[in-house]
Formats: sequence, C-alpha cells, structure tokens
Amino acid sequence: MDAAEDGMWWFKAAHARVLDALRARPGPEGPVLDAGCGTGGFLRRLRDAMPGRGAMGLEYLPDAARRAMEKSGWPVVAGDANALPFADASFGAAVSIDVICHAGVDPARGLAELHRVLRPGGTVVLNLPAFEWLRSAHDARVHTARRYTAAGAAAMMEQAGFTAIVSRYWNGLLLPLMALQRKVLHRKPDAPSDVTHFPPWIDRTLHAVAETERRIGLSGIPMPAGGSVLVIATRP
Repeated sequence: MDAAEDGMWWFKAAHARVLDALRARPGPEGPVLDAGCGTGGFLRRLRDAMPGRGAMGLEYLPDAARRAMEKSGWPVVAGDANALPFADASFGAAVSIDVICHAGVDPARGLAELHRVLRPGGTVVLNLPAFEWLRSAHDARVHTARRYTAAGAAAMMEQAGFTAIVSRYWNGLLLPLMALQRKVLHRKPDAPSDVTHFPPWIDRTLHAVAETERRIGLSGIPMPAGGSVLVIATRP
C-alpha cells in the first residue's frame, strides 16, 4: 500500500473526490483528522492541496503510523478508530477512507467517535466499498467486513446522529471491468488484492476514465451505481 498509493489510479481518484468534498463543505476552523490514514497518502495530498489547513492522522499499526508521518509531514498517532485518543470537538473535519468497513472497526462505535471529536458544524467524509455482490478475494486480503449501498450508508450516518447527508456512488464507468476482474478473472479465494502496480499505460487509462467521471459528478450528474460510496455529512 505504501508504494501503490502514491501512483495507483484508484488512490488518486479516491483522494481527489475526498478533497472535492472538503472544498465544498470545509466545516468550521480546525484541523482535519484522517482516521485510519494507512501510510499517509491522503495526508500528503491534503497537505499539497490545502497547505493552510492543519491535519492529523490516526493509524492502528505503529509502523504504518510512523511511515505516514514521514510521508506527509503531519503528526500521526497510533491508535484505534473505535476509541479515538482525542478530546471532544478537536477537529473541524474528519475523513476516513475504507475504514468503517474494516473487520477491526465496529461501525457504530467508529461513527460515534468521529461524531464526538468533530466540532459542531464539522464535516465528515467517508469512502466505503459498494455492493455485497462485489465481494471477492480482494476483500479478504484487505479485511473488508462490510460493503454498502448508498442508501444503507446514508441510513447508517443518520442513525449515528449526522445531518445534511449526501451519499453517492463513484467508479461507475469502470464498474463492469471491476465486476469482470473480481467475479471472473480473480474469482478464486486465493486471488491477489486489487492493490497493485499496473503497467503505466493501463494506469493512465483507468485514471483518465475516473477523472472523466469525476468531472461528470462535479457538474451535478450522479452515477446510478459504482464500486465505491462517498458519504458527506455534518455533525450538528
């Protein structure tokens, strides 16, 4: 992941959408929390895109937390998303990319903790894997316990006390290829993760398709389905 997230098309596409959400709904003053920041790829992109906005990461694995701090230049704490080691109302916004779905995270506890550490009016942005029918060996490799629909993710956020919820699919144009990869080409239980290095021309092509879809989304046209769900909400 440390090597792949700096160049692989999916990470660039996901991070761009989370940054778009933060630009559209920045929340009150205060740093951004990246809860489950991995090895720091998003934190580094946040630093480059919003240099005036402070940030902090949280990562369960100490080695990954150290690498995230080296990569991003932001402070990163080793800790548990189920029990965030931060005071109430510490952050103006929080992001969490494919973490609430993780086998080690209890969704209700994780969302309650994000709600607690956000300031009133604070923004939360989640990325979640979509559709249980897309479950594959990749999910086992990355410990994905739950996949979501846009409606199900919105209901989960409402139950956790968030408001102004927007839940939408992305990676829709590439969904047929994703389904082919997971359900046909890599259908065996011991198949590798989708997180890998692609030949440069394939990576550029996939990223170009994802960027085309992103521009369509920014114009207000939603995807009817996709490989991921992006959720934006506010802590009242």
